[in-house]
Amino acid sequence: MTDTQVLRVLVVDDEPLAVERLQLLLARSEGVTLVGTAADGEAALRIAEAVRPDLLLLDIAMPGMDGIEVARELAASAIDPAVIFVTAFDNFAVAAFDVAAVDYLMKPVDPERLARALDRAREAIAKGTGARPQSSSGYVEEFWVPDHNGLVRIATRDVDRITAERDYMRLHVGKRSWLIYRTIAKLEEELDPALFIRVHRSAILRRDTIVGLSRDAMGHWAARLSDGSEQRIGRSHIGDVKKLAGRT
Repeated sequence: MTDTQVLRVLVVDDEPLAVERLQLLLARSEGVTLVGTAADGEAALRIAEAVRPDLLLLDIAMPGMDGIEVARELAASAIDPAVIFVTAFDNFAVAAFDVAAVDYLMKPVDPERLARALDRAREAIAKGTGARPQSSSGYVEEFWVPDHNGLVRIATRDVDRITAERDYMRLHVGKRSWLIYRTIAKLEEELDPALFIRVHRSAILRRDTIVGLSRDAMGHWAARLSDGSEQRIGRSHIGDVKKLAGRT
């Protein structure tokens, strides 16, 4: 943010009417100044380097370099602005939050929804975090996940277990679950080890959901969970899990 706390915004969209609508909405928003517009990803990178915006309102589906690629390039640069994706398609939500977008708006953008997204951007910039807010300890406190035609916020402490499904991770919360695009190794780094423990190459459990340990006739260990289910424990993780019971 600048010294005057004005949010400097760059709008990126290949549809002129979409750009015009965002310009009008931003003009009515307090504490916001438009520092430029771009119609494609390559131009967005050039302009962002020149004007160094605090925030991008970034379309995803564009010819050439798409919005996800733009966000990745900027995140790896010295500029690294906050990003709010603005798109007509909800199927990009998982990938959007994998590149640490602050929010994800559906077209046509609702003024009140934009106002909330701008507030989230200010908070994220002030804290130095992206889409997955972190505590002072540096661990992720929440996830934004796609749900029907929108997104829902899931507090990390509410996640019971996490299982891998190809290139995605499934967050289990009670009887419901959601997919996020993340490797299990990356997710393990983001989660507080005081709350979560990896028990298998494809599974992470919240520690307080483990109510018992059992071993079958073949010597395979499993964790009994508070919902009555069991989770197989990988051989390389059994030592860490047994420490929960004070065993080595």
